[in-house]
Amino acid sequence: MDIVMGSGGNSGDQQEASNAARKGNKACHRHTVHQSQTLEAFFKECPHPDENQRLKLGKELGLDSKQIKFWFQNKRTQIKAQADRADNLALRAENERIICENNAIKEALKNVICPACGGLPYGEEERQHSLQKLQLENANLKEEHEKVSKFLSKFVGRPISQVDLSAPFPASSMDLLTGTTRPGAGNIPLDNVASPGIPDITMLPYQFNGVTDTEKSCMLETAAHAMDELISLLKIDEPLWVKSPIDGKYIIDHDSYEKIFPRATHFESSSFRIESSKDSGLVSMRAMQLVDMFLDSDKWVDLFPAIVTKAKTIQVLEPGMIGNKNGSLQLMYEQMHILSPLVPPREFYFLRYCQQIQAGLWVVVDVSCDFLKEVSHAWKLPSGCMIQEMPTGCSEVTWVEHVEVEDKSQIHHLYRDLIGGSAAYGSERWVISLQRMCERVAFSVEESVSRHDFGGVIKLPEGRRNIMKLAHRMVKSFCSILSMSGNLDISQLSEVNKSGLRVSVRKSTEPGQPSGVIVSAASSLWLPLPCESIFNLFKDEKKRVQWDVLSSRNPVTEIAHISTGINSGNCISIIQPFVPTENGMVILQECCTDSLGSLVIYAPMDKPAMNLATRGEDSSNIPILPSGFIISRNGCRETGGSHNASTSANVPQSGGSLLTVVFQILVSSSSLSKEVSVKSVAGVNSLISSTVQKIKVALRCPNLD
Repeated sequence: MDIVMGSGGNSGDQQEASNAARKGNKACHRHTVHQSQTLEAFFKECPHPDENQRLKLGKELGLDSKQIKFWFQNKRTQIKAQADRADNLALRAENERIICENNAIKEALKNVICPACGGLPYGEEERQHSLQKLQLENANLKEEHEKVSKFLSKFVGRPISQVDLSAPFPASSMDLLTGTTRPGAGNIPLDNVASPGIPDITMLPYQFNGVTDTEKSCMLETAAHAMDELISLLKIDEPLWVKSPIDGKYIIDHDSYEKIFPRATHFESSSFRIESSKDSGLVSMRAMQLVDMFLDSDKWVDLFPAIVTKAKTIQVLEPGMIGNKNGSLQLMYEQMHILSPLVPPREFYFLRYCQQIQAGLWVVVDVSCDFLKEVSHAWKLPSGCMIQEMPTGCSEVTWVEHVEVEDKSQIHHLYRDLIGGSAAYGSERWVISLQRMCERVAFSVEESVSRHDFGGVIKLPEGRRNIMKLAHRMVKSFCSILSMSGNLDISQLSEVNKSGLRVSVRKSTEPGQPSGVIVSAASSLWLPLPCESIFNLFKDEKKRVQWDVLSSRNPVTEIAHISTGINSGNCISIIQPFVPTENGMVILQECCTDSLGSLVIYAPMDKPAMNLATRGEDSSNIPILPSGFIISRNGCRETGGSHNASTSANVPQSGGSLLTVVFQILVSSSSLSKEVSVKSVAGVNSLISSTVQKIKVALRCPNLD
């Protein structure tokens, strides 16, 4: 009984507790609903409450400030997710609508009639038949053209290229650079002119078949992106540009660069590296004249003979606006060199795009494209220059060079530092070379330069221009042979080849060069002296007897002097050697110097040929075979060699100058047999070795290795 009664009492207590719990849950639910409604209403008015508002709201609702903060954060996230879902649904519906429209357009195109005849358009079979017919007709036209060219070449005496003889060729600044005038088209060699828009592929290392419409569209897009990137590189300094630890010049910081312009590298080998540089300078030429020269491949080579060996416009994709070249786009080929056969040349296939940003301001950008990528081991990232017209008639040029290079062969130790800095292929070299050649143009048009001394040899302005033209051709010819593409592997000279001598033998049939077999040899060495000291030895005619084999240890006299720049070392000379057996010989020499180095290039000439040139008559066919010296700063010499103690005590192993000695000799025989080659190479080897030793003695470092 007691147990039952006790049990009944416990059941009543449980019932009361259950009822109290239900009442508490209902009250809690009402309180939660009240909180939610209050928060929703407050959110509509202020979705981002500050700390004071959160505290006040928490006291009112009995919640902590952090709970209020997290609720508002979750609410904002929920609303954003709902908006994103709504946008996705709308975009999906729009995409489905566009797909339906495209399908409808495709169906409608199947029933389009030809506007010319009112019939159905060509089908695939008819299109292929028409294409085959056009290809056959094109082949017949090419065959007919070849027959006519061969027939005409019998009368002209040389191959006939495609040329518009009716097109005028006005005088330009480059004509002044080379010292020539162009009164009309009749004075232009046919094999140097190509019709506009028609690629001349005679000098390219591959067979070019033209650019398709799809490729052209991609090239236009690539050029536009390159232009935007180059303008950014020109305008932005830090953090994109930082000072190089090698030479203190500005280079691109690639961590910053890749964040702004992300891209994949084009080479993956261990010999891959990136070169970048930026420089600016004032150039004594109008901006539009510079733009015209940059867009003409022949003038481009003439403007930079010490950098560009070959250049060709493969195809003009867009001619640009008449008068300012805005929008001009060309596919081009270029071969560059560094004035030493110890460093292989670089080849680029690239797009050149010109845009006029505003009045008096042009930007010219070069960029490699995927066209024939496999034939080149250098890739040009957006590079080029900005040309600003100045009120004085000059131009402010800012240059950017940015390339990826894959060295297939190891760089010779003499040139490692030079290649690593901007003095080799960098923007500094481009700007300084441009300044030097534009200065030459300015001096070529100045008739009353007091530094000229014609000595009675040059009596007419036409004669001076002719000598300048001949000297410029001599410099271009000299620079073009420095790649030594016809290297020989001769066992007798294997030890010499290890010491830096490069030899090539070629058979010359080109106009303007002696006909026959020509042996070229070059040797580079490090000298513990500044460039100026070495240059002064070569330019001084009184010291020529110390090194020149042509003088036969007899003094020489400068009989004519033409200044080509403010620096007295920039000049053209006609030199008379006093050699009894060579009374009919004179020497034409051009010297040029700048802050990066110097050139001294000379060639022996017959007196009758020189008299022809000084009278102003055509000198384009005068044969000339130049030799000379290239002096570069920033050389680096490997340790371990012994040289004169008087120089080694005070001169560090790095620094100094690099000297390259180049000789060319005409071999009388026309045979290219190995016997003739060995004899000729042995002779030029002896000549270059004795000359190098004489130079060391003259510079007071005879024991330098």
